[in-house]
Amino acid sequence: MSHWLYNHQWHSAQQGIGDLLLEHELPQQPPKPEKDKVVAFNKVATMYIRYTLVFRKLEECYDQMVHPQKRRLIRHMLDGTIGRILEMKQELFSLELLEYSYFDDLLTDMKLTPADVELPIPRYFLSENAKVLKEREKLLGSILAQMEAQNDTKPEEEVTMTTEEAIQLIQVHERARQGQLRARFMKDIKLQAERDKQSELRGHPKLDKTMAATIIQKMWRGFSQRRAVEAMRAEELVFLGMALPVVKSQRHTAAYLARKTEEKRHGTQEQYEKEYIEALDTVKQRLEETEGPDVKEQMQDQIRQWFIETRDATGKFPDYPDEEEGGSEAIFKKREELKADDNEEGKGKKGKGKKGKDKKEKGKKGKKGKKGKKGDEEEESGFVLAPSNFVPTLNDSSLNYASTWQDRDESVNLLQKHDVELIKDAKRVEIEAEIRKQVDELMREELKNLKLAIEKDKGKGKKGKKGKKGKKGKKGKKGKKGKKEKDLTPDRSIEDLYTELVREGIIVKCPKTRLSEYVGEYSFLATTLRRSGIEPMPSVYDVKRLVTEHCILPMGSQAVHEKAPHIPSLMITGPRGVGKKMLLQAVCTEVGANLFDLTPANIADRYPGKAGLNMLLHMVFKVGKAWAPSVVFIGDCEKTWMKKVPKTDKVKLSPIFH
Repeated sequence: MSHWLYNHQWHSAQQGIGDLLLEHELPQQPPKPEKDKVVAFNKVATMYIRYTLVFRKLEECYDQMVHPQKRRLIRHMLDGTIGRILEMKQELFSLELLEYSYFDDLLTDMKLTPADVELPIPRYFLSENAKVLKEREKLLGSILAQMEAQNDTKPEEEVTMTTEEAIQLIQVHERARQGQLRARFMKDIKLQAERDKQSELRGHPKLDKTMAATIIQKMWRGFSQRRAVEAMRAEELVFLGMALPVVKSQRHTAAYLARKTEEKRHGTQEQYEKEYIEALDTVKQRLEETEGPDVKEQMQDQIRQWFIETRDATGKFPDYPDEEEGGSEAIFKKREELKADDNEEGKGKKGKGKKGKDKKEKGKKGKKGKKGKKGDEEEESGFVLAPSNFVPTLNDSSLNYASTWQDRDESVNLLQKHDVELIKDAKRVEIEAEIRKQVDELMREELKNLKLAIEKDKGKGKKGKKGKKGKKGKKGKKGKKGKKEKDLTPDRSIEDLYTELVREGIIVKCPKTRLSEYVGEYSFLATTLRRSGIEPMPSVYDVKRLVTEHCILPMGSQAVHEKAPHIPSLMITGPRGVGKKMLLQAVCTEVGANLFDLTPANIADRYPGKAGLNMLLHMVFKVGKAWAPSVVFIGDCEKTWMKKVPKTDKVKLSPIFH
């Protein structure tokens, strides 16, 4: 697809976010509490669906757009949208107190299909960490290969045998071999004799040319007719849309061409990203060379002017703000604030007459309004959306989009490379901050020299008496610090701990499984059943959505993980063969997580005692945090609390992890 199409899709997604912010998130008047739970649920579910539609558009745009500066803004918006979806899920849970939420009736009203609102797994979860994941996978593979080599080189037990026993064993096998050959030879002779006898009884077959040609024609016509009928049936099925057309070469299919285009765009993204990073340094150097001296001189002139104005007003030079206070930047902020206050005072004098009239009117109304105070104090009970951690992010992104990209003319930038003017605007701020620090140091020295020169002129060379040092105030009592966890392995590196856990079978290699391989249907009658008082059985589609919301989306992005509500643990139950381990493998595959297997059968007798268990948990959490994301799997978790596991109930670890 073209650059224009993805730009249009981005604008559409941005418009959807803007509508949501205006209607629900940041309305002009605060919303009233909703007492009806059904209405509240429909409102939150509608917002959830609309955010999901925006999420799908942004995810595709971020994956396929090649403009590096646009992709950074889209990524910011994408993280905010994911976080808001998770917050909406939390709101749905607080309304119904149920893990599964059904809105098939809303999809019908909004004329959407389940495929339209399926939560996609962002592809940048893996693509942006591809190098780290490859190195980790390579390390795991090398450790497992070493373990296999060590197992293969173990000395086998030698079998002792006397010479007579060896000769006897060879004789037995040789006699058996000769007997088998003799029996096979006799069988062949017998079969050949029977064939010769039957051919003598039948005689030679009498077949003329006409009969032979007729038989050949008969067989060929039957074969050709059957082939023609099969071709006609295949064409009919394709015409009716019941079968796909047979393509001789996969290179000419639309899916193949689309996949190739996506791969080409990914390559262009990498190229443009490198060019953008190089441009950041080159543009900064040019600005420092061309605009840096002028900016420095202008700052010095402004600060000197401030010296003179302050001396004229107070009779002495001012104290220069410290670096902690902001330096010269704090000076100009104060001046701007003073100007703003002066402007407000000027406006206030003009409006005094009006205020006097308003006070009289308010005095009359105040007596009447006293009666209604009790009603205002009592807050109305009902459902109100909880404060969000991601609405400010979405609002900032929307403002950035409106000011930078909404009306920007990109007719010249057909290849969608980086915009140099935007880089200049960003780098000017950095250069100004760096130059300001240098100027502050110079101007502090200059101010110090000015003060010394004035003191010499006035004859104040003598040092004044030193004032008594004030008594040091008592230091406030430090708050009690929480106990820090002891590092049981301070002298060992993460790689060393990782290697040990792999050798002990705690870290296991997870098979590559995509969540899309967990196939199932959507339940279209769930809402109807729930309204009838029947709790519906969750479908495979609902299970996939729940796993995506609770496991994959919070772990895939650090920005989302820090702010979004997430559940640290999840229990998957069900009969054998429903796909519990497949979901576990899909979670690890989609986010590139390490898999720690703490199944009771797997850790039994490996780290015995309380000290051993503490060491195991310490190693697991230390490696898991250092090389996040990580998933801890505890199979047959109920056996952890059994005092004694029956022999008949012992389950070996599934070979799927080994």
